[in-house]
Amino acid sequence: MARLHRRMAAALSCGTLLALIASPLAAAAPRGAPAAPLTVAEGNASLVMVLDSSGSMAEDDGSGGTRIESARRAVGEVVDALPDGHPTGLRVYGADREEGCTDTRLVRPVEPLDRAAVKRAVAEVEPRGDTPIGLALRRAAEDLPEASGGSLDRRTILLVSDGEDTCGTPDPCEVAAELGGQGPSPESLESSGTLRIDAIGFQVDGKAREQLECIARAGHGSYYDAPDAGALARQLQRASRLSADGYRMEGERITGGRTADDAPRIAPGQYTDTIGPGEKRWYAAELGGPAESAADDLAVTAVPQPGVPVASMDGLRLTLVRDDNHRPRCGSTWRYFGRNAGAMPITAAVSRIPSAGGTRACDGAGRYLLAVERRSHEDSDRGRWPFELLLATEKPLAKGTVPAHSEPDYGAGGEDAPLPTDPPRDVEGGTGFNDARRLGPGVWRDELLPAQTRWYRVRIGWGQQLRYDVEFGNEPTVDGPAGTPTRVSTDVYGPTRVPVQPDGEFDTRALYRGEPAAVSGGTVPVAWTNRWESATRAVPVRRAGEYYIGVGLDPDAAELAENVAVGFVLRVAVIGEEKAGPEHGAPAVRERDGGHDAVDTREEAGAARDGSGPGGAGWSGPAVAAAAGAVTALAIALAAVCTRYTRSRGRAAARTAAEGGDGVTVNGKTEGGAW
Repeated sequence: MARLHRRMAAALSCGTLLALIASPLAAAAPRGAPAAPLTVAEGNASLVMVLDSSGSMAEDDGSGGTRIESARRAVGEVVDALPDGHPTGLRVYGADREEGCTDTRLVRPVEPLDRAAVKRAVAEVEPRGDTPIGLALRRAAEDLPEASGGSLDRRTILLVSDGEDTCGTPDPCEVAAELGGQGPSPESLESSGTLRIDAIGFQVDGKAREQLECIARAGHGSYYDAPDAGALARQLQRASRLSADGYRMEGERITGGRTADDAPRIAPGQYTDTIGPGEKRWYAAELGGPAESAADDLAVTAVPQPGVPVASMDGLRLTLVRDDNHRPRCGSTWRYFGRNAGAMPITAAVSRIPSAGGTRACDGAGRYLLAVERRSHEDSDRGRWPFELLLATEKPLAKGTVPAHSEPDYGAGGEDAPLPTDPPRDVEGGTGFNDARRLGPGVWRDELLPAQTRWYRVRIGWGQQLRYDVEFGNEPTVDGPAGTPTRVSTDVYGPTRVPVQPDGEFDTRALYRGEPAAVSGGTVPVAWTNRWESATRAVPVRRAGEYYIGVGLDPDAAELAENVAVGFVLRVAVIGEEKAGPEHGAPAVRERDGGHDAVDTREEAGAARDGSGPGGAGWSGPAVAAAAGAVTALAIALAAVCTRYTRSRGRAAARTAAEGGDGVTVNGKTEGGAW
């Protein structure tokens, strides 16, 4: 915490400047309203908005206009912010008759987004009648496209209402629970789509709010409170963008066994499955001996619906055993959220690393079993979680290769390592591992929605190490600068998605109140023999390749931040001279074509070398894609001034270390986080 306090103090001294930066930028280009429409991602998401058009929507909203006028504007802002082509529809209720509990109509079908058509449709809606929420939800589920066989489609109903259901039958909360049960089923691939219901209460309280909260909870979604027109537009954008920009899953669809005897066989590659609360799933793999495999990593990334309730100790337990009466145990890990908050993606991994002598019981070739168990508190979300399962096998070194010594300490890449101070460049992080944005050393600027994690990947060569900071500046808050605190976080993962534990060296979690805050992360130098170290910070850092950075913002930021999304700056350094391979005495590598300080295109990323070098270790697994970024000149110049000011003192010692001194290693307690 002392390190965080020092970092915060430096940041606060620049707080006034950051506030001045934020105001003109917000006026010129409001955060959450992209300057240019996004492009629809390759994926499987669809959205239908359900808009209250009952008589009460004709009432004054307190801003000089009616509630329906505010809703029309909010819907217009939503469609402007959604990706091009994103399947989007609009259903209304209470718009056609003064009385009637069957009054609901689809005014725009769920099809590739036509912004002008949606705006025209909502402009024609006039509030008239009753509030049949339950029936409207049931019809909205029918509006969404059917989940394709075996896929994990994300289908979202986004309900906006200024009151409770006035019809009683069907009960809207019961309908939401019924529809929520249509999520992924362990018995059937045909019903494997994920349905989410979000609810926004526009100037509601009492029973109306309780009912909308119940709908969201039963529908595995989130409730957003909108006390005024500005909040309505903000929360509607957040919910719709989370739907469109959710984790993009990839892999062959399989169904894990309920018992070890039912375990399906998996080979190196990537798979998708689902898991319910308290459930255990089994998988079998034929793993080679030391002559065929230097390491086998099994990583599981679960993707709950963003922001659904979870408890501190909810999470995943992975266990790897030999298929010989389930003994011996070859690896076990438990990854948990660490806070009673809303859910976000969570990754756990176990590794089978043959010993140097190859004589242990888990070193030999044979059939191994992986158990994936989900632990959930009784009050946590009961929906099924889709997840990705990656099995990656690392090849042994070429015969006769003598690997370089291990590098278990941070050294020059510790907390005081020098980081870039260049003007930041705009990027958009990926939704997960599969589309993580490839970055090089430099300073990058992005933004986060509440309940969102952004993903990046940085190539680290033999003998090099990753070091980065994530800095959050001043943000306007709905309660002023001392509003309800939320949390920002970061995590690092190896090339095969194995989490890299910081061992207390870095502040990977921080409270955030809209005032400057920072989190940080990094790795020890990449060395083949790190696999045999005992330190969890070193074991995953055993091969050259792409290392992943996840940056997350807790869901309860929706109650704090006034802007739709919260901006941050990511400073990335790759420290050390790259070696040609893992062997002892390997020569240095000349600078690669194009250097490291550019954002690679999808084609360049696909052609990138894995960096294993002569006698190096490749691994079996899926390729990862990336996209390109842009630059915003005004913010670049202002941010650079603030950056140089805040870092002028704090990095002085680090510059000395970069010229030959060692960094400082501080041991401490590591929190069991999720991202």
